[in-house]
Amino acid sequence: MDQDSHCTAERELLEAVSSISTFSTTSPSDEEQNQPKAEISCQMRKENPEKDDLQDSNTSLSPNSSMTTKELQEYWRNEKRQCRQVKLLFEIPSTRIVEHHLSKYVMYKIIILQTGSFDSNKSVIERRYSDFEKLHRNLLEEFSEEMEDVTFPKKTLTGNFTEEIINERKLAFKDYLRLLYSMKYIRRSKKFIDFLTRPELQEAYGCLRGGQYTKALEILLEVIGLQERLTRGNPVSVVPTLCAIVVCYKDLENPASAFEYGEKALSRLRVHTSHRYYIPLLETMITLAYELGKDFLSLQEKLEEWKAKKDPIRVFTLKELAVREYVQ
Repeated sequence: MDQDSHCTAERELLEAVSSISTFSTTSPSDEEQNQPKAEISCQMRKENPEKDDLQDSNTSLSPNSSMTTKELQEYWRNEKRQCRQVKLLFEIPSTRIVEHHLSKYVMYKIIILQTGSFDSNKSVIERRYSDFEKLHRNLLEEFSEEMEDVTFPKKTLTGNFTEEIINERKLAFKDYLRLLYSMKYIRRSKKFIDFLTRPELQEAYGCLRGGQYTKALEILLEVIGLQERLTRGNPVSVVPTLCAIVVCYKDLENPASAFEYGEKALSRLRVHTSHRYYIPLLETMITLAYELGKDFLSLQEKLEEWKAKKDPIRVFTLKELAVREYVQ
């Protein structure tokens, strides 16, 4: 490349980086202005998708004319990487009124999807006012300081089922969930995750215990995607659900799918061999691998290695462990 071409390329990169910097300092868009105040924006702080740690944006290099072309390219790549956040969006598009014996209440349909991509695996759940109310009480107990400025829609003595009140609460609950998710320690808390997943998991495990494997599997496959999004910093926490899926597929005589989800569970237990699911899962995977004509010797070696290090103890089968989950 001659000197003129080199200068032209460097000038174009400088202009591109400058436009990025200008964009990041302009006033927020309408969409950003509508976000909860506590929500962390890409322009203000950058979030590491792996560690979920907040980084100050001023720690990155600033573009200047003394940079070489290579340094400018690296700066541009870093800027893009830092702004690539993984978030969840909460939408409440509709409601339905339920009348059950002497009670009457509103169910709010919540759609949860991931931003930054075309998320075809959106999760859909339903919760009622009392569910939100219980979540708020639980969070106040554990996160009183963080929840200090979080408002919760109060009950009214009359008019709870009018269209106006229901629409107001739809918007309020949507903003409420977005605000909670924007707070790092709350979105990682068991209470918040349980609010979004526990009712469905309880239903799924109830079906599993009753031998309704098709219904249980349908619910578990719906929940696992949401669980994985919510627990990115703690992948081991989804192992019970993955193993329940293995049990369902195995009992439905679909060993290939059972093995696929078993591999996902094992990958999360690679450095957690003392986990209660590790040995039952290994034993199940050995059976499945043998049935599918796959390599089971490496799995057998891991099992023997573990037994040689540990004292013999009673180990439940994978199915026995699964049916014990979420027992009231």
